Amino acid sequence: MKHPINQRVSERQIRIGVGAVIFRGDDILLIERGKPPFLGRWSIPGGGLRHGERLEDAVCREVLEETGLRIRVGGLIGVFEARPGDHPDPTFDLHVVMIDYWAEWVSGEPVAGDDAAAAEFAPKAEALRRVSWDETRRAIEAAIKLRDTVIERP
Repeated sequence: MKHPINQRVSERQIRIGVGAVIFRGDDILLIERGKPPFLGRWSIPGGGLRHGERLEDAVCREVLEETGLRIRVGGLIGVFEARPGDHPDPTFDLHVVMIDYWAEWVSGEPVAGDDAAAAEFAPKAEALRRVSWDETRRAIEAAIKLRDTVIERP
């Protein structure tokens, strides 16, 4: 028999997600969500971490599944959090810790797959305008700064 306290804990587990701000030149990859939560909203590709999976392997897998692209992870952007009531979508009732990376496009053309309805590269200003959540915007801005400190410009 399941103990009532354990049952409550299992219903409210915290999920771990990974995501990536992906650059091709100066453009940034965006996906349009094809499933809830955030159906129809633009974001960066990402998804859930699987048991036993390395974080960087998870982000590469999620990007490949959602967009068909191969990437090279550049580095960690930061850790972000989505909690019930913190997101503009009032139906969002999850607590997710998201570990986001910046990455460089290696190969492929963006094709929507998995839970993405669309996938495309956009100029930085357009990418920042399209995303609907301030935390995603913060991740993109941080990725731009981090990438610019790592990659030499002519």
